[in-house]
Parts: sequence; structure tokens; C-alpha cells
Amino acid sequence: MSGQYWFPNMPIPEIMTALSEWGLSVSNEQLVRPSSDFVTGVYNACLEQVTSISPNVLHKPTQRALASLDDANPDLYNNAISHNIMLYHLTRFATSARIMDFSSRDLSAPEPERTRFILSAFINFVKFAEQCTTFISNVREKSAQVIEEREQVIQELSEIQHNLAVLKAQRAKDEPKCEQLKEENAAMTTQLLAAKEVHTGLTKEIESLKIERAHLQARNETVNSESALLMDNNSRTRSRIVQSPERIRRNIMTMGTTAIEDKKTVALHEAKARDLQAKISALVNIEKDVRSCIEQLQTTEKEVQLLEGSQKELAELKDSLEYKKVERGELQKKTERVHKQLGNAQEKLERAQRHAEEKRQASQQTVERLQRDYEKMDIERRENDKQVEELRMEAGDIETKMAEHLKKSEAELNELLTEYWKLRHETEVYMETLANKLNMNVSSD
Repeated sequence: MSGQYWFPNMPIPEIMTALSEWGLSVSNEQLVRPSSDFVTGVYNACLEQVTSISPNVLHKPTQRALASLDDANPDLYNNAISHNIMLYHLTRFATSARIMDFSSRDLSAPEPERTRFILSAFINFVKFAEQCTTFISNVREKSAQVIEEREQVIQELSEIQHNLAVLKAQRAKDEPKCEQLKEENAAMTTQLLAAKEVHTGLTKEIESLKIERAHLQARNETVNSESALLMDNNSRTRSRIVQSPERIRRNIMTMGTTAIEDKKTVALHEAKARDLQAKISALVNIEKDVRSCIEQLQTTEKEVQLLEGSQKELAELKDSLEYKKVERGELQKKTERVHKQLGNAQEKLERAQRHAEEKRQASQQTVERLQRDYEKMDIERRENDKQVEELRMEAGDIETKMAEHLKKSEAELNELLTEYWKLRHETEVYMETLANKLNMNVSSD
């Protein structure tokens, strides 16, 4: 029953001494013929020594469990739930003390040998826990920290679920706007592609016009240089040639016609230059518009990326929510199983109550029978009084025998003391073995 660990089976006097140290008054009769109420109280006291768990501490959890029931009369399950909760903690305590087969039978129908065996294990474990108080207090502090972290995680989960609901609502609200933005983005992309093609064509046309303008400027400079040379030649020729009015008139008309044509050509070139300048200005404006469109497109792409990231986070939150829903379903199934077990326990409790009622009636009959026996014994006692005088005569002989018996008792007492010290040594060996198995340092007092 104790697994790989061994602990001494304590005799009744040592059990009584150990329990009296904790303020429990136990008689020899109670250990020889244990009752259900007696073992329940003693086991609860042992549990309270190590874990500080008592029926008063478990009252609030029991009330919360009753409040969670949908039944119209939750008080019917009060005793059953309290019994099951205490049995759960006692079973864990017994498992720690290496009593692996502890069950409700040890509470409802205790057996003397079995009860002494369980009490020996509990007392040894309590004493061991008292020697390891520092380690146990550290474990309890860590457990309290874990419980606080669990509460924080539960609170964070509720906040995340709230944020998820807000995000879902915001997403549902922004869904039409997202579709509209996608359509506008597609239209702007199409417009930007068309504008890019137009910009490419205009750029090529501007380059060709720039080349043509440079060619025309070079030609204009050539014409101006030629005009200057011609004017120089004309002035030199005038100085050498005799003036002829007709010829001069014809030359003047020819030169006037040429000058008019040159002015027309210059005016045409200036008009082309103004048109080219206007086209360049328009292209600069178009380039600015294209750049602003590209910037808006980049901003839109960033917003689309942010939206995709939000959608990914929303998908992850959905997966987490589905996982929590699955866990909730499992917890509901466990709750249903617990309700079924509670119903079975209630039925068992009703059978136990009927059995207790039958026992009570049988005890009442036994009391009446004992009363009649007592009256008979009273009559017999009166007769025995007459024999007292005769027994006094035998007292001397008995005193002599008592002296001899006293000597024998002293010898037996010495043997019992020897056996006690041997048992104490084995107990210390057991405590050291258990401490070594659990990797603890135990100081022997």
C-alpha cells in the first residue's frame, strides 16, 4: 500500500500520544472500534496540520458550487458536495503519505487494523512535514504566485476577448470602406499606368522638341552670322561700286522681302518656342501630379499592408477563440460528468442514511437488551457483595502473587523499552530514506 516507501505501523499508545500533541483527545476504545465520525474528524485534523484545509475553509467553495447548480433546491446537495470535496483532499493527502488505495470506504466503514495503518502513515507524514517546514512554505509561496499569475492570465484573456469583439465590430464596420478603397486603388492604379504611358510619350516628344529647338537655335545663329557677313560685304561693296538707283531699289526690295521673310521665320520660331515652353510647363505639372499619385499609391499600399496585418491578427485571434470554445466544451462535458457523479453520490448517501437508520434502530434494541442485562447484573452484584468478604480472605494470597507479577511486569517493561528504542531507530532511518528520496535536508532533533 505504501509503494516503495516504508513506515512503521505505530501501536495504539503512540497514536494516542501523537494525536494528543495536536489537541485531539482519543481513547483506546475509539481506536479499537473506530466509527465514521471519529475517523473523519481525525483525518481532517491530520489534513489541517499539513495543508491548513478544514471544513470551514471549504465552506465558501461548497457554496459557490451550490450556487452554480440549476436545481431549484441546491441545499439537497450540500452534504454530498462537502463530502466529495473533503474526500478529494483526503485522497490527495493519503497519496502523498503513500496510501494509494484510500477511498470513501475508509470514512464510511472504517476497519480497526486499516484505520491504525492509515493513522500511522498520516502521523509519520505530518511529522516529516513539520521537519520540512521551510521547503513546504517555499512551495506554498510559489503556488500562491502561480495562482496569481493564473488570475492575471484569465483577466488578460477576458481583455483579449473584449478587444477581439471590438476588432470584429470595427472590421465589420470597415469592410465596406475597405472594398471602396480597393476599388479606388484599382482605378487609381489604372489611371497611374495610363498617365505613365502618356508621360513616357510626352517625355520622348519633349526630347525631340529640345533637339529641334537646339537645331533651330544653331540655324538662327548661322543665319545671323551670315547676315552680319553679308552686311559687311554690302558695306564694302557700296564703297567700291557706283550707286545705281534702280539696282539699289531692286536690292532694297529684295533685302526688304528677305528681311520680312526672316522676321516671319523668327516670329514662327518664337511662337514654337512659346508653345514648347507651355508644353514643358504642362509636362512639369503633369510630372508633379504623377509624383503625388505615386505617393498616394505608396500610402495606399502601406495602408493595405497594415490592413492585411490586422486581418492576419484577426485570423489568429479567431483560431485562439475556437481553441477556447473547444476547451469550454470540454469543461462543460466534465461538468456534466461531475453532475452525474454527484447524482450517484446522492443515491449512495441516501442508501447510507437508510443503513444508518437501520443501525440506529438496532442500537436502540441493543440498549434495551443491555438495560435488562444491567438489572440482572444488579441482582447478581448484590449476591456478589456477599462473596466480597470471602474474597478479602484471598487478598493476602493475591498480594503475594501481585508482587511476583510486578517483578515479571518490570522485566517485560524493560523488554518493551528496548523494543521502543529499536522502533524509534527504524523510524529515523525511514525519515532519512524518505528525505533522500525527495531530495530534502532533514535535521534530526
